[in-house]
Amino acid sequence: MSGTEDRSDFLLELRSEEIPARMQAGARADLERLFLTEMDAAGVAVGEVTVWSTPRRLALIAKDLPHATAAVREEAKGPPEGAPDAAIDGFCRKAGVTRDQLELREVKGRNTYFAVIDKPGRATRQVLAEAIPSIVRAFPWPKSMRWGEASLSTESLRWVRPLSGIVAILGEDLVECEVGPVVSGYATMGHRFHSNRPVTIGGAHDYAEKLRACHVIVDDAERQDTIRAEAAKAAADAGLTLVEDEGLVIENAGLTEWPVPLLGRFDEAYLDVPPEVIQLTARTNQKYFVCNSADGKLANAFVCTANIEAADGGAAIVDGNRKVLAARLSDARFFWEQDRKTPLADHAKKLERITFHEKLGTVADKVDRVAKLARWLVESDIVVPAKAGTALDSSATSPAIPASAGMTKEELADQAEQAAQLAKADLVTEMVGEFPELQGLMGGYYARAEGLPDAVADAIRDHYKPVGQGDEVPTAPVTVAVSLADKLDTLRSFFAIDEKPTGSKDPFALRRAALGVIRIVQANGLRMPIADGELLEFFADRLKVQQREAGVRHDLIDAVFAPKNDEDSGEDDLVRLLARVHALQAFMGTEDGANLLAGYKRAANILKKEGWHGANTTQGIPRTGEEDPLALVDDPEMAAVVRAKLETDKQLSYTPEPDEKALMDALDIAGPRAAAAVEAEDFAGAMAALATLRAPIDRFFENVTVNDADPARRSARLDLLGAFRDAVHRVADFGKIEG
Repeated sequence: MSGTEDRSDFLLELRSEEIPARMQAGARADLERLFLTEMDAAGVAVGEVTVWSTPRRLALIAKDLPHATAAVREEAKGPPEGAPDAAIDGFCRKAGVTRDQLELREVKGRNTYFAVIDKPGRATRQVLAEAIPSIVRAFPWPKSMRWGEASLSTESLRWVRPLSGIVAILGEDLVECEVGPVVSGYATMGHRFHSNRPVTIGGAHDYAEKLRACHVIVDDAERQDTIRAEAAKAAADAGLTLVEDEGLVIENAGLTEWPVPLLGRFDEAYLDVPPEVIQLTARTNQKYFVCNSADGKLANAFVCTANIEAADGGAAIVDGNRKVLAARLSDARFFWEQDRKTPLADHAKKLERITFHEKLGTVADKVDRVAKLARWLVESDIVVPAKAGTALDSSATSPAIPASAGMTKEELADQAEQAAQLAKADLVTEMVGEFPELQGLMGGYYARAEGLPDAVADAIRDHYKPVGQGDEVPTAPVTVAVSLADKLDTLRSFFAIDEKPTGSKDPFALRRAALGVIRIVQANGLRMPIADGELLEFFADRLKVQQREAGVRHDLIDAVFAPKNDEDSGEDDLVRLLARVHALQAFMGTEDGANLLAGYKRAANILKKEGWHGANTTQGIPRTGEEDPLALVDDPEMAAVVRAKLETDKQLSYTPEPDEKALMDALDIAGPRAAAAVEAEDFAGAMAALATLRAPIDRFFENVTVNDADPARRSARLDLLGAFRDAVHRVADFGKIEG
C-alpha cells in the first residue's frame, strides 16, 4: 500500500517469450508513456512511475493511485434558440442528452442551448482494466508477431514475442482484464532454469523481492551494475583488466535475468590477429568482453555472462563458449591471412566495380578525386602551414608540425596522395566484408604489414576520423590531408548534384562530414578558405550547432559570417571566424559592447527609415566632392592632419557642432584602427577600437539633430551615421546581433 488509505500502488507485468535486448530500453519508455497517456485521459493522478525489463517481462510500478476518479461536470455549447430541429436533435445525440436536459444561456445577446453532463467518478480498477488492453494493443514494437490459431486473423493480438501472462494488481486487489487469450492474474513465473514455476505476487510492494528469491533480478539497472562489478572482478582475479564496454554491459543485462560473469581463455596463437578484430569477433558474435594484460596489450581471455549459477562453478559453460569463440577466431585469422596475400594497390583496383553514387561514378572515381585534393592541400600549405614570414618550398621542411620534421613538402604530398589512393582499398577485403566497422582500421594494418610508411598506414587507418563527438581528431599532416580531402570531396560532390540534407534527412551523412572538417580545422589551426557560398552557409549552420554546446551565441556567428558589402562573400576562414566570434562575444558581454550595439541599432534604424545608402564618406568624414583625399591615409595622426586641411578648404558647407565633430574625430581614429586590427587578426584590438566609439555616438544622439532643416546638415549627418555603421561592419555586422 502507499501509506494512505485512499491511495494504492499499482503493479503491471507483461510477460512473454524473450524480448530482444536491443528493444528493451525503447519498450520501457513506451510502456511508461502509454500508461501515463491512458491515466491522464481518464483523470487519474499518478505518483512516481518505475519501469523495469528483463528478457521475459516488462514491469511497471505506479505509486499513489487514487481508488476512484473524481466526479466531473462537462459543458458543451450547442446551436442558438430557434435553430432547426435537426440541428438541435443532432447536438443532443452527440452530447448524450435529451432536449429537456438542455439549458438556455445568453451568449452575446442571444439565447443558446448548452448541454451539461455530470460524469460520476469511476473506480480506478475499472479504468485500469480498460487501459491495459489498450496499452498492449497500441504498443509500438519495432517488430512484432502473431501466434497460435488466432494468428489466422489480421485482427489478432500482436506482440514482440508470444504474450503469456499479465499481472495487474492495484494495492492488493486484482485488476481483472483480458487481452486476446491472456487473462490477468496474481501469478508470474520465476527464472526459466532455477525456478521455472508460478510465483504468486501480493502487489507492487513484494514484486521485486519475490522474483529475486526465484533468481530473477527485475531491475535492469541493477543487473547492469552486477555485470560491471563481477566482470571486472573476474578479470582482476586473473591478474587482468577488463576492457570496458558499456554497450556490452547493457546488452548482456538484456539477455539475462540472473547474470553471472565468467572468465575463460582462448589459444594465444590467435593474438597474431589484430586486437580490434579479436574484440569485435568476441563482442559482435558472442557478446563477450575482452581483457588486457598488465602491459596493456590484449590478453587471451574473455568474459562471458551466463544466465545461471552452475553447480560446477561455470566450467562447462566457459568451455562451451571457448569452443564457439575459437571457431569465430579461426575464421577471423583466415580472413587476415588471405587479405594480406594481395597488396592494397591490387585491392584498390576492385573499387572500379563498386558504385559510389549513380551521378558521381564509382568508388575508384572518388578515390582519384580525393588523392588529387589531398596532394593539393599539402602543396598549397593548407595542411602544413609555414611559420609567419617564411615560405615552405618543395625543398623545405615544415617548421610548424613536428610530425613532418625531416620531410620535404614534396614527400609529404606524395605520401598524402598514396594514402588517399589506398584508403578505400580495404572495402573489398574479406575482413571488412565480415566486419564493416573495421574499414580504415584494417587498411592501416594491411598497409603496415606490406611495409608502407607509417605515415601512410596511419592516414589510411584514421582517414574517417573524427566520426563522432568524442572521437579523436587527426593531427599528423598526411592523415589530416587525406581525412580533409575525403570529407571535402563528399561535401563538394553531393552539393554539386543537389543532394543536400533536408530536414532530419541526411542519407549521405553530410552534416557529420562538415562537423568533421570543422573539428580538424579547429584542432590544427588550418587556414582554409571556403570559396563555395552554399557550402559556406552549410558550414555556418554546422558551426552554430557545434558552438552552441560551447556557449557561443548563434547570432554572433551570423554577425561575423555576414558579408561586409555586396562584393564580399563574408568570412570564409573558420579559424579566423571563431577567433572573431569569441572576441565579439567577450565584447558584447561588456557595458561598452551593449551600449555600442544600442547606438548602432539606432543609427541603422534612422538610415533605414530615411532610405539612406550613403553619399561620399571616407573613414567617417562626410564629403561633397568626388575625390577621396583620405582613401590612402592609414595613419590616424595623418588622417587628423588631412581632416584639418579639409575643414580649412571648407569641404563641409557648415561648421559641425562639437559632438558631431567629436564623432567625426573618433571615427577618423577608430575606423582605420579597427580595420587594421581585423587585418592583423587582432580581434580583441578591433573590439577595443570600436569601444572608443561608444561615448561619441551616445553624445551625438543626445545633442545633435540628424534630420536638420538644412539639407546640407541633414545629408552630412546621415553620411556620418553611415560612416559609423560602416566602421562597425568592418568588424562584424551588428545588425545580426540580437538584443
